[in-house]
Amino acid sequence: MKFEIEYKTIENVAGPLVVVGKVRNAQYNEIVKIKLQSGEERLGQVLDTSDKNAVVQVFGPTDGINIDKTSVSFLGETFSVGVSEDMLGRVFDGQGRPRDSGAGIAADEKRDINGAPINPVARSYPSDFIETGISAIDGLDTLVRGQKLPIFSASGLPHNQLVAQVTRQANVKGSNESFAVVFAGIGITYDDYSYFVSEFRKTGALKRSVAFINLADDPSIERIITPRLALTTAEFLAYEKGMHVLVILTDMTNYAEALRELSSAREEVPGRRGYPGYMYTDLASLYERAGIIKGKKGSITQLDVVTMPSDDVTHPIPDLTGYITEGQIFLSRDLVNKGMYPAIQPIGSLSRLMNNGIGGGKTREDHRGVADQLYGLYAKAQDAKNLSAIVGAEALSESDRRYLKFGEDFESRFLKQGFYERRSIEETLQIGWDLLSDIPEGELTRVKKEYIAKYYKKKPAK
Repeated sequence: MKFEIEYKTIENVAGPLVVVGKVRNAQYNEIVKIKLQSGEERLGQVLDTSDKNAVVQVFGPTDGINIDKTSVSFLGETFSVGVSEDMLGRVFDGQGRPRDSGAGIAADEKRDINGAPINPVARSYPSDFIETGISAIDGLDTLVRGQKLPIFSASGLPHNQLVAQVTRQANVKGSNESFAVVFAGIGITYDDYSYFVSEFRKTGALKRSVAFINLADDPSIERIITPRLALTTAEFLAYEKGMHVLVILTDMTNYAEALRELSSAREEVPGRRGYPGYMYTDLASLYERAGIIKGKKGSITQLDVVTMPSDDVTHPIPDLTGYITEGQIFLSRDLVNKGMYPAIQPIGSLSRLMNNGIGGGKTREDHRGVADQLYGLYAKAQDAKNLSAIVGAEALSESDRRYLKFGEDFESRFLKQGFYERRSIEETLQIGWDLLSDIPEGELTRVKKEYIAKYYKKKPAK
């Protein structure tokens, strides 16, 4: 039995923080209940304890908190969420309360949202291909079950559409095992929230999904809690119910901004660009909750959206994310300006675990070679494009003009894809070979000759 300890010793209210004096044995991250003079109750969380004082972050506004007439009860437990398989098909807010019109969930158990790090010895190496149905991902930057792969985007780019499409289409290829999606919207606008829920419901994706939504006008502390609610739910579905779970966290920039706001309110010494020095560790505590555990049937895979402020990849948020995760997918403003979707830029994008999830028995034996050859030719096309901007297209050599044409065809036929268009990996590789067949066979140096003999389509002599 847990005992609530009530105090009426509030000493100060500063922004979202309440300082409670003469507190005994308060714990970091402990949940508190704040009861106003009007009878209204709000929740809060202990952020710091020292000299018998406790600093509490309030889940909501601090207006109406009267220092003399407001009581604070320490509940003796950290923030936890009730989890159940019945959460599939439901939408919750940033504190785990139903946001849809459904009833509350009868939980199988309650779990601390902070979770526990996975022992590296207990991890299994990711090796199974997740088919998203998007050629630019499946063909060039393959997502592997148990991987953490961020999407580096920016304001005005179609990351919301891309995330919605992945949520609708993703599955573990060649497997009939249960697959679920846990979606966390962190500090998103109401329009974005409406878009996601509408898309999920319209396409039936919501039936296998759990959504946690923290809106832009919700308390900033909820941005710290929301991804942890999502990951705790994912851990239950994966490791207790044996599901393969894809966790989508959007937008991690809003999460980091909330972390900076919280650090500033606590008057901590700032690090790079005002972000707390422990941001790397904090982000790692979320990203490292993806993976496969030996002896467990399920798995957790992460796609994390990071909108780069001012399109700056050296900004601390994408910079630190890149160190922790296993690759990155870049969205391109130039491709968007050309009317391209999903606007994934191959140059710079990378999946570090791709080799483990492709090849014979997983995708196809020629996959690695096709991806390398397409990437290499597209890089040459970009060089030819830059050269033509200087000397003019007429001054290009025959091979440069061929690369230039390849780049245009590659963008329009391989990268460009409809929002409701789902391509199998076989269809993606076929498009790749159709493009490679426009290049003289002797220039295909990154594909094995046996695969060229099998898949290359020789053009009739003119």
